[in-house]
Amino acid sequence: MNCQFCYTGRMGLTRHLTAAEIVEQAVFARRLFSDEVGSISNVVFMGMGEPLHNIENVIKAADIMVHEQGLHFSPRKVTVSTSGLVPQLKRFLQESSCALAVSLNATTDEVRNWIMPINRKYKLDLLLQTLREELPRKNNYIVLFEYVMLAGVNDSLEDAKRLISLVQGIPCKINLISFNPHSGSQFQPTPEEKIIEFRNILAEGGCTVFLRLSRGDDQMAACGQLGKPGPVPAPLLRVPRQFQMALNASSS
Repeated sequence: MNCQFCYTGRMGLTRHLTAAEIVEQAVFARRLFSDEVGSISNVVFMGMGEPLHNIENVIKAADIMVHEQGLHFSPRKVTVSTSGLVPQLKRFLQESSCALAVSLNATTDEVRNWIMPINRKYKLDLLLQTLREELPRKNNYIVLFEYVMLAGVNDSLEDAKRLISLVQGIPCKINLISFNPHSGSQFQPTPEEKIIEFRNILAEGGCTVFLRLSRGDDQMAACGQLGKPGPVPAPLLRVPRQFQMALNASSS
């Protein structure tokens, strides 16, 4: 998907996993780590690729994970994350009982077109309207919006206020994520005090909001850091003029 802030996303597509390969990861995780960390109860389809780009195998794998004769996870604890492939998102909501997370990461099409190129095909309005139409058909269903905080790009107080308006009418929780820097990145993380200020505005606006603190960034293994781009990585996109100064300021 070539999300500009994600090292993994710039690797390009090698191939899709089969449903068996996806389920096998959960089976091995249980086998290897249950004794050490206790029962594994949550699964997230996220990271190495766009899950809904491989929707046939993802739905099949998720069904096996929640089936009582499969791995018997709770459907509410199996979450599929997407950057916003709207037709596949609609199909997922209609066919699967599992949870959905949407990587939002911007409050305007201008910013999202730049940092998440998928937005050039499926705009914010279309993405959010699809959720407004589909979620009422599901019982007590809440979508999780993920929002990676990028200094000077999507972390203004105006962004916070716009975000409150964007999610109106959508049963949701918002997860604010600290950006994890990586090699070749042009972005910097939003300072913690500003993330807290952003969170407070959302909470005052009636949103349910969480902060996700970084884990694993000391080993380059945190969210968005995993990856090994090949000899021809996906391209960095042109920075819109109004953000060039902000990026320069945050990196100096």
